[in-house]
Amino acid sequence: MKEGIHPNYRDVVFVDQSNGFQFVTRSTVQTKETITIDGKAMPLVKLETTSESHPFYTGTQKSIDNLGGRVEKFRNKFARVGLKK
Repeated sequence: MKEGIHPNYRDVVFVDQSNGFQFVTRSTVQTKETITIDGKAMPLVKLETTSESHPFYTGTQKSIDNLGGRVEKFRNKFARVGLKK
């Protein structure tokens, strides 16, 4: 590998803002904030959602078809609109 042309690949802390979940992984992302974990200063990236808080991964996702029959009401209301010939 050539020296000086690759980004700095290092340990980075990602924090979920919605629930405080943090995890450490390696990344080249540039940050201005740092956090100290186990006596070691690491770059910090704040995220709005992660797999720990996203409804798809937590199992709390709601299907539109199950929300009080709103889709069925819509279909019934507008079923005749597209049938004109």
